[in-house]
Amino acid sequence: MERIIAPSVLSLDYSKMTEQIEQLNQSKAKWLHFDVMDGHFVPNITFGPDILKGFRKASPLFMDVHLMISDPEYYAPIFVKAGADMITFHVESFDNDTDKCLAFMQKMQDLHVQVGFTLRPATPIEPFEALLEKADMVLVMSVNPGFGGQSFMDDQLDKVRWLYKKREEKQLNYRIEIDGGINHETYKKACDAGCDTLVAGSYVFKNDIVSTIEGLLK
Repeated sequence: MERIIAPSVLSLDYSKMTEQIEQLNQSKAKWLHFDVMDGHFVPNITFGPDILKGFRKASPLFMDVHLMISDPEYYAPIFVKAGADMITFHVESFDNDTDKCLAFMQKMQDLHVQVGFTLRPATPIEPFEALLEKADMVLVMSVNPGFGGQSFMDDQLDKVRWLYKKREEKQLNYRIEIDGGINHETYKKACDAGCDTLVAGSYVFKNDIVSTIEGLLK
C-alpha cells in the first residue's frame, strides 16, 4: 500500500500560516491531519470546523480529521460539512461499545465520507476486531492523546502488527495510520511494523517542510 504522510496542523506555526500551507501544498504530502480536541475528552482545546473550512479553501489535500471529543455523533456531521474527507473517532467516546461504533461508522458512510477508528494507548485493540470490515482506516496512537511533542511509545507497534496481520488474513484494505512522536528514526519502526500512513507534527514543522516530508517517504 502506498505510503502517505499526513502533517499534523496542530504543530503548524500560525504566525507563518499562509507560507507553511503553501509549502505543504508543494510537498509530497497527500493528507493534512487535524486533531480536534474539546477540553473534555482530552484536556486541551484546538480547532473548530471553521478552521477546517479555511484549510479546505487554501489546500487541495485530503483532510484527515481525528475527533478527540466526547460527542462525535453531534460534531462529526458538522466537520464533514466543513470539508472533512476522513472522520476518525475514539472507541472510548462510545464507551467501548462495538455496536454503537458500528452504527456511527454507518452514519459517516451515509454522509459519503471515509471513516476510521482509534483508541487510547491503554485500550486493547483486539475487542474491536468487528470494526475492521467497516473501517477505511485504523489509527494507532503512539502517544497519549491531547498534546503534541510527546515521545514515541514503542509498545504500540504491537497493535500495528496485529492490524497488519488481520488485514492480510481477512483480505481487507483499511489503512494503518500512526500518530505521535514520528521522526527520522521512529518512522522506520512504524513502517516496518506495517504502517502505511504517518502523522508527523513537530518533526515536519520544526524543519524544512518539503525535504522533511520527502525524507519520510524514503
